Amino acid sequence: MSKIASPGASAANVNLRQIGKPLVRIDSPPKVYGTAVYAGDLTMPDMLYAAVLHSERASALLRRVDTARAKELAGVHCVLTAKDLPASQGVMTDMPGQTGGMTKNTKQPILAKDRVRFCGEPIALVAAESVSIAEQALSLIEIDYEDSEGVYDPVDALAPGAPIVFGDDNIVASYKVRKGDIDKGFAEADLIVENTFTTQYQEQAFLEPEAALAWVDEHEVLNIRSSTQVVEHYRAVADAIGLPHNRVRLRAEFVGGGFGGKEVMTIEVWLALLALASRRPVRLVQPRERSFLSHGPRHPFTMTHRTGVTSDGKITALQIKLTSDAGAYAKLSPYILLYATVGATGPYRVDNLQIDSVSAATNNLPTCAFRGFGTMQANLACEGQMEEIAKALGMDSMEVRRRNFIHTGDANVTGQIIRSAVWSDQCATQALAALGERPADTQTTRIGHGVACYQQSYGRIRWMKDSSEAWVGVEMDGTVIVRSAVTDIGAGQSSALAQITGEILGVPMGQVVVYFGDGAVTPLAGTSTASRALYMSGNATKMAASQVRENLLGCAARHFGVEVEELDMGDSQVFAIDDPQRSMTLNECVKLCAAEGIHRHNLAIFKAPTSEGIDPETGQGEVFPDFTYGAHAAQVAVDIETGEVRVLQS
Repeated sequence: MSKIASPGASAANVNLRQIGKPLVRIDSPPKVYGTAVYAGDLTMPDMLYAAVLHSERASALLRRVDTARAKELAGVHCVLTAKDLPASQGVMTDMPGQTGGMTKNTKQPILAKDRVRFCGEPIALVAAESVSIAEQALSLIEIDYEDSEGVYDPVDALAPGAPIVFGDDNIVASYKVRKGDIDKGFAEADLIVENTFTTQYQEQAFLEPEAALAWVDEHEVLNIRSSTQVVEHYRAVADAIGLPHNRVRLRAEFVGGGFGGKEVMTIEVWLALLALASRRPVRLVQPRERSFLSHGPRHPFTMTHRTGVTSDGKITALQIKLTSDAGAYAKLSPYILLYATVGATGPYRVDNLQIDSVSAATNNLPTCAFRGFGTMQANLACEGQMEEIAKALGMDSMEVRRRNFIHTGDANVTGQIIRSAVWSDQCATQALAALGERPADTQTTRIGHGVACYQQSYGRIRWMKDSSEAWVGVEMDGTVIVRSAVTDIGAGQSSALAQITGEILGVPMGQVVVYFGDGAVTPLAGTSTASRALYMSGNATKMAASQVRENLLGCAARHFGVEVEELDMGDSQVFAIDDPQRSMTLNECVKLCAAEGIHRHNLAIFKAPTSEGIDPETGQGEVFPDFTYGAHAAQVAVDIETGEVRVLQS
């Protein structure tokens, strides 16, 4: 896409020294040189190695779990099953607040006790002197299953008389949207197009599998260093195993990919239990085949679109039904269904709309977050339907899109007014143009150009009342420190905070050190999920750095006998704008502040915009802080004899 022209820089961005510039990320050198530390690199003296026994059945009663032979194996220090844990303890997988109603009892137990609900549910934990001994111990654990009837299709799960996975029924969450007059809209249509689209499971397949090291320190604090997207899981770990929150410290290392798969707790609570039981450090790096069982893949969806359109391609009415497979436990399924519901119409304005969405429990692997968080599946159906509408009308699909794009100031699915820039048409047009001329077909190959547009929310749901904190300080030598508990999952979160701080305080990124991802000693910044990390922690860092700048410039202004507005900061100097030779170094300015007792640091909190939720009957209300829009084009070759598909350009 390098051939696509970017919109012109706004006047506010022209004079920026670092923001928007192609600078070397602060995390690049250690990653390139191989010195960056990931959770799987961690070791400690006297360390034990963990292994986890997962269920081989999808729906069964556990009649017997016998660990006697495993415990007798030389080198095994700890074997835990559900009977070793207090009955009240479990991993909370409910997400209260998503519908405004009471949550269902969908706790996933740390270890299965009386029954298993999916193939892969954890049953036992082992800690031993080596990985091989731990694996051998797993093979010695004897389990008697009594198979029970399960349900594996979400449509079947919603049918009367279906086996119940948990609760009173298999409905994990449901939403409905009612906007405009759907009957009037269909009456105005010249054509009605109806199609059903399905998506499958999709594994995140991050390069680094789940990895962590846990130990109890000299202060009786449980420490966990983990590959996670959320350091604030320390609270969930504490709640699950019965410890006070201040007795659990979770630290995130550089994360070798997450994509949503490390958004919920994975292996942290298992290691916490083993470390407490053995009183020794315990390490686990999940083998790839067990990694697939340790986190939830993308939700399969079935999506039906019934669209009324005029003969010139204008949508008059749209009826959508969405069904997702939540798997055996709720986890994030209610949230993901909401994202899919809000994203179901893509980047298009629909005035007469009806959406009914439901997420069903099954005896499949619990599904969870993956990039796009439900919007990907919904957008696939929406864009597929736009293509089918174009075919039915004999129109160019881009022209159909143009006649229906949402614009700044329009109301979206839930009635939320779009405030951001919407460049769907420009993006799609330039993306297609960047592909150039379509090559000629061959005898066995057909080549086509395709485009897809999207709408993606950013930030967490408004009624979660999201916030993020950051601390910025300047040392006596003029170097700068940023503290934020944001996790760096490979997207440059820590580097972005250094860039923001360097811009505001006028220092090179190389003079900024970012301490990140420690739930105990860095200000809590929330999750590295939902396209929120830079939006939230970046704004908090900007606020903190701006206050430090104000303090420093105020001190320098008094020293020079000028107004603050007459000074600027750059190249680690404070200088007069009209006379740059009239200056002092940043460390000189810092020492002046110290002498006057002026703060050289600041802790700031950024709060996202909030609302009180959507109307449960109409689905109307503000859901997200805002949305982004874009498009993607591809040139694809299909071998009509073998079915092979090759992407030639993208």
